[in-house]
Amino acid sequence: MEFNLAMSVSDLLLLLPELFLTVWLCVVLIVDFAFPRLPKEQLAYLSVAGLIATLGCLAWFDYSGVSGALFGNMFVLDRMALFFKMFIVLATILVILASLQYAHRFAFFRGEYYFLVVMSALGMMFMASANDLLSVFVTLEFSTFGFYVLVAYLREDLASNEAGLKFFILGVFAAGLLAYGISLVYGETGKLVFSEMASAPATPGFVIGFLLIFAALGFKIGAVPFHSWIPDTYHGSPTPVTAFLSIAPKGAAFAILLRMFFVALLAFKPMWVLLLVAASILSMTYGNIVAIAQRNIKRLLAYSGIAQIGNVLIGLAAGTKMGNDAILFYLLTYLFANLGAFAVVIAVSHAIGSDEIDDYNGLNRRSPFLAFAMLLFLLSLAGVPPLAGFIGKLYIFVAAIKEGLYTLITVGLINIVISMYYYLVVVKKMYINEPTDRSPIAISGPMKAVIYVGLAGTLVIGIYPQPFTDWVVAATLMFSRLAGPAAGVPFVSPFGG
Repeated sequence: MEFNLAMSVSDLLLLLPELFLTVWLCVVLIVDFAFPRLPKEQLAYLSVAGLIATLGCLAWFDYSGVSGALFGNMFVLDRMALFFKMFIVLATILVILASLQYAHRFAFFRGEYYFLVVMSALGMMFMASANDLLSVFVTLEFSTFGFYVLVAYLREDLASNEAGLKFFILGVFAAGLLAYGISLVYGETGKLVFSEMASAPATPGFVIGFLLIFAALGFKIGAVPFHSWIPDTYHGSPTPVTAFLSIAPKGAAFAILLRMFFVALLAFKPMWVLLLVAASILSMTYGNIVAIAQRNIKRLLAYSGIAQIGNVLIGLAAGTKMGNDAILFYLLTYLFANLGAFAVVIAVSHAIGSDEIDDYNGLNRRSPFLAFAMLLFLLSLAGVPPLAGFIGKLYIFVAAIKEGLYTLITVGLINIVISMYYYLVVVKKMYINEPTDRSPIAISGPMKAVIYVGLAGTLVIGIYPQPFTDWVVAATLMFSRLAGPAAGVPFVSPFGG
């Protein structure tokens, strides 16, 4: 009995970050209700303090090599799960800091806003450790509940109400697809844990079930043809929520996709590679072409995000360890560039009350700092050296070239040229066009901090990527060994060393 008790206490260590953040969430909520006159900005800083502590705990786990599994392998903690959890927590910290300048638009429930953001992050942390279909469903829905409210948080804004309604309806539809897919797979195999399905035969029910699961996760990442919610939801949502939606849920969903394809479906790689190649080509091409016609900066970044997901799917289609490493690295570069771009959007919108691209005319004369930051973020998203986005795309393309996916690479290179056009349209308006209003744009301290972090990540990763490539290689090493020899190939860094 003592042995079992000791084991259970030891196992709880694996859940320490999630348990701590759950308790901290309760503290934030209690403080909000117990001290109604407390400035809501203090709740934001309180939430950030808890997230920083959680990030420190995760970093310690990663450094110490803490790993294990709970609940019959339903919950796993390995270095890949730790990477995605740190990714999600860092994104949440930046989003909360970026929200401080925007939160005055919320007529009600400003304190609850920070609670919902952190609650969604907690659900996504559990997603990163989900290792069976049941935990995938529960954790994905847990993380989505908060977003259903956050998307429609501007209660008096019709666009926000429309965005919330569309996101809810399509989210429920995706949840139905996921539940039905899980029931088909379980009915065919009698298994829920990914590793136990590795030897399952490819029966029609098994294949259809996983196609439905992929469709539900495709909704989460916004890949074509499951992207229809993204433009209107991004446009109508509060901009910090849009920024959060654009990166954190996608990272959590890719954590699940990697486990699903490289553990449960590794034996069927020739079949799912074709599926991923098609999804990648459609996402890149559709996202970039439609982005050209956009006149709203949030909608432009929405379609840009669809195209970026197409780039990430190239790494998944490669189906190798190097492809896995490239996915993690690309998401890291995307985190800094995309959140940085949205931070600039929030700052400009706060000053001029508009998100139209034409209102960025002459931004360089009103705020050289914001214009320069947006320039670097857009160039990084386009893949221009020596910024982080260039290294991310290079990594992804090298992984695909090693697998002979030349058609996919050709389409990817063409799409980089297309994306350069609409990114440079924004740059032209900022630096060449004359402003209609020359008054300077004020930037709050927290917003400056977010932009500086984005700039630092974009520049440092681009100029000196080796420590970050080493990190992602280590993060997928044990995962690839567990997935089997076909998932891992000898790593060859495209940067030397």
